Amino acid sequence: MQTNLVQQFANTPEGQEAEDILRACVHCGFCTATCPTYQELNDERDGPRGRIYLMKMFLEGGEATEKTREHLDRCLTCRSCETTCPSGVQYGRLVDISRGLLEKELPRTPREKWLRWALTRLLPNRHLFGFALRVGQLLRPILPEPLRVKVPPRRQASPWPKASHSRIVLGLAGCAQPSATPNTNAAAARVLDKLGVSLVEAPEAGCCGAVNYHLSEHERGLKQMRRNIDAWWPAVEAGAEALVMTASGCGAMVQDYGHLLRDDPVYANKAKKVSEMCVDLGAFLLKEDLESLRVAAPGGKVAFHCPCTLQHAMKQGGAVEQVLTRAGVELAATKDKHLCCGSAGTYSILQPDMSQKLLANKLKALTVDDPVSIVTANVGCQLHLETKSNVPVQHWIELLDR
Repeated sequence: MQTNLVQQFANTPEGQEAEDILRACVHCGFCTATCPTYQELNDERDGPRGRIYLMKMFLEGGEATEKTREHLDRCLTCRSCETTCPSGVQYGRLVDISRGLLEKELPRTPREKWLRWALTRLLPNRHLFGFALRVGQLLRPILPEPLRVKVPPRRQASPWPKASHSRIVLGLAGCAQPSATPNTNAAAARVLDKLGVSLVEAPEAGCCGAVNYHLSEHERGLKQMRRNIDAWWPAVEAGAEALVMTASGCGAMVQDYGHLLRDDPVYANKAKKVSEMCVDLGAFLLKEDLESLRVAAPGGKVAFHCPCTLQHAMKQGGAVEQVLTRAGVELAATKDKHLCCGSAGTYSILQPDMSQKLLANKLKALTVDDPVSIVTANVGCQLHLETKSNVPVQHWIELLDR
């Protein structure tokens, strides 16, 4: 694709990166076939190819309009298009760059600004989010139905193992997971303990930076990334063999630390090392001897929902399914595995109508084989799916911790 960015953007690192991505696109349209929003709306501007043209027009000096932003906001950034693209277009990076630049050129309404400000202050703050969630859980019985279904029930974590092993891997508690699904990392620690591996969390590490970065608060997101690298670095230097992620949404972000901080003179090398160490729990376990992890049959077939961040961003789809099968879990057949469930970070809050349509589609696709439960690999997907699911939803590692 031929480009001619205006000087305002062309002379910046982000503008140059965006131009390289745009030039890789041959506008073949293969991406439209796997784009959830295009499948729902059949509007070229709500598919990757159309959005690329909108971003190109903006970066070349075209007028920044609310219509352009509407179509970019409607993108899930599920990156299914990247898996489909024969030219290797890094669409996710292009959207992040363009949204950030558009935010500066076209101010949002006061209501939109307030909502996004609240999300970027509440969700990444583990303690504040936990407090707000606990209040919601206490008031859950009297909340209106639309709000009540969004408040997950209070859950308890299983005890962490006390044994200490020579093999150490790092984990990330994150921001929402400790209070919303506290058993996820505890179950992972117990399973890894059976394999002679200790899972260690760095208390100073917090949100991976995804919430802020994807809502165009790039500097705030980068600051959180640097904080996490500082928190993990002593263990990295001490010989931790991997950074094992139990939330693929966080994994996708941490995997990009090296790229996003590549020009930082202090953190570039450390960020590259951290990204290289980042691996999803399923991919890590797939390399281990799982004979001791065989579990009792859960009473029927289990449907696995592979998050977009795991299959399209981390490129580690298929690993969890292999681990579960080797552990004796019978997997249910599902449809449209490549399509998003509609959670997509804050998308379910900012784009509720489209999110609910995609949720309905996903639950229908996951239950065609009458599973007794649904398992997934990301806290956001888990919480979103369970709001409307007729069968229990949990993190897949909890099956291995049975």
